Amino acid sequence: MSESVYSKQEVLNKARELGTLISETEEVDFFKRAEAQINRNVRVQELIQKIKNKQKQAVNLQHYEKKEALKQAEEELAALNEEIENIPIVQEFQQSQKDVNELLQLVSTTISNKVTDEIIESTGGDKLKGTTGGSPFLDLKQQ
Repeated sequence: MSESVYSKQEVLNKARELGTLISETEEVDFFKRAEAQINRNVRVQELIQKIKNKQKQAVNLQHYEKKEALKQAEEELAALNEEIENIPIVQEFQQSQKDVNELLQLVSTTISNKVTDEIIESTGGDKLKGTTGGSPFLDLKQQ
């Protein structure tokens, strides 16, 4: 049995291919459409601008130790955030962000687990215990 050895560049090229595949998934497509809708939504854009302005104001008030005004600005900021988060397209966008992040995490975990399993198998280790067949210092899975 001949084992292939790949260069870092070959692996990175495959990673780029995988990135292209991921960018063409339903999750990413939905994310892009939701983001476009948010960018076109006048009310959402107005709220985003108000939130940014209120955040700047809060930073300035904090810097100048204006505690009462800061408290009021933080309350107004919380109300603006609640308002924007109750807009259905914003909720859809936030869910699409979570879905894309979950997909990326799943891919990352799958790759990591596969590499670990391949190392264990190639060294004659025990996948159930997560130990390699070599030195105990090489055990990859924490117990």
